[in-house]
Amino acid sequence: MDCPGCGLQRSLLFLFKGEFVEAFNMYPAIYPMIALFLFLILRNRFNFKYESHITFSLMFVTTAAVLLNYILKFI
Repeated sequence: MDCPGCGLQRSLLFLFKGEFVEAFNMYPAIYPMIALFLFLILRNRFNFKYESHITFSLMFVTTAAVLLNYILKFI
């Protein structure tokens, strides 16, 4: 049985190779996850007006993408 993170490492390898479409096909949640981590790093250096709203939105989208990907694997 697959886990919710299955495909993440292969997706990162595709990203490092510059194969962006293949990375998305392998693990669609990779791009929201990268956006979330980049924002979390940037918010330590800069002040954002709606920091908590942006963080919550990115977390929600990332979690939804991971769960949707996990559910669609079983269909």
